[in-house]
Amino acid sequence: MNDVSRKNFLRLGAAAAVTGTAGILAAGPAAADGAGGSALHDPGPGWGYVSEILRNTRPPRFAARDFSITTFGAIPDGTTLATDAIAKAVDACHRAGGGRVVVPAGTFLTGAIHLKSNVNLHVSAGATLLFSSDPTQYLPVVLTRFEGQECMNYSPFIYARDCENIAVTGSGTLDGGATWDNWWSWVTPSGPDAQTLQQLAADGVPVEDRVFGDGHHLRAAFIETQSCRNVLIEGLTILRSPFWEIHPVLSRNVTVRGLTIDSRGPNNDGVNPESSQYVHIQDCTLNCGDDCIAIKSGKGADGLRINVPSENILIENCTLNIRYGAITIGSEMTGGVRNVFVRNCTIGSPNLYFGLYIKTNSVRGGFAENIYLRDLDISNLTKEVVSCNFYRSEGDVGPLTPRVRNVELRNVNVGHARNAFSIFGYPRSPIQDFRLIDCTYTSIDAASSIQDTELSFQNFHVNGQLITDPAQLT
Repeated sequence: MNDVSRKNFLRLGAAAAVTGTAGILAAGPAAADGAGGSALHDPGPGWGYVSEILRNTRPPRFAARDFSITTFGAIPDGTTLATDAIAKAVDACHRAGGGRVVVPAGTFLTGAIHLKSNVNLHVSAGATLLFSSDPTQYLPVVLTRFEGQECMNYSPFIYARDCENIAVTGSGTLDGGATWDNWWSWVTPSGPDAQTLQQLAADGVPVEDRVFGDGHHLRAAFIETQSCRNVLIEGLTILRSPFWEIHPVLSRNVTVRGLTIDSRGPNNDGVNPESSQYVHIQDCTLNCGDDCIAIKSGKGADGLRINVPSENILIENCTLNIRYGAITIGSEMTGGVRNVFVRNCTIGSPNLYFGLYIKTNSVRGGFAENIYLRDLDISNLTKEVVSCNFYRSEGDVGPLTPRVRNVELRNVNVGHARNAFSIFGYPRSPIQDFRLIDCTYTSIDAASSIQDTELSFQNFHVNGQLITDPAQLT
């Protein structure tokens, strides 16, 4: 053990014990899958809770009525705006009691699309919705969240607010048209606007008075649902998003399945449930410019004001390739995250940083609890398998104390990674009850950094060695 690693280990105090296998796992009544839990802490709901999530996460159904956008004047030439025609089709479908608004084969240029209750926007095989790179096509401003804070901003490309039974489906393509010549170039000038928004939220300025949009540089999400129930997003290929791709906010009963996302611009997260409950993400392939799946719940003053966690989330059978965190919690997580289950996923590439990435600090606060990962195949990571560092970004300079507890990795097999762990809690808030069970890390290049963390191991092998003492990792 080198001097730096020894210091990291020695900084672990009695309030942040690190244990081996002996006496750390005791079966508890809440461990419905038989996994057991820590003898010191509530082990959480366990994998048996997945059935509860599935009971409450059911895709909506739609009437057998089709409304083709070409009937309302849309032209598939890729240059004639179809925005009005699509709006008319959505309205007609809604007024008729619901059904499908069908985008037939061809390329249709459009601005913002606003869904209504009982409408399934269906993009057929061979069809492309090509979204305009002209920001004025996303006005007037609407209620949205930008990095966890509410404001009035450019409309997301496909948007719904206060709707029930909505969907975006099909085997066609959604092309956001973003490049470094338009939306992506806003990443630098957005800085002052983001700071202004943060100050407006801290000062308690009413959301309707936090107006951005025209003349500002806060990029819009691709698909966003605000306060919606019964949402399905399925089957599509999504390319070149300005910002986050799939963003359910304050939404309940959300199914995201069968998507292929290839969008590698700045902050191009793949699927970001925020302050949402009962979310099922399955069978997706994600190549993103930022985190693949990032679970959020608001930031700072707005996160405290709204105070709605993301919870009861199942992620399964996904392929997560690029770029930062495969499974991420945060960093906008002031409202907290709980009951997240991840299973049967394939993760990794030479361009993916982290397997599990929990990111918060005393500025962002919040909690992450009852996080379960199992049966994961991780091929290659450029950084840590698990990164959870309370000192990241702003560090320990804020008034909020984050909490992370009850995290379990079971049957997680890693081919190669730089490090197994980079885990830093606070002395006043150690990371509690972090368990590894039946995991094998085949090729780990460098020592781990572990501070103020309760780690426990059961049948955990790294570089062919059975790990029974944290000192073997540092």
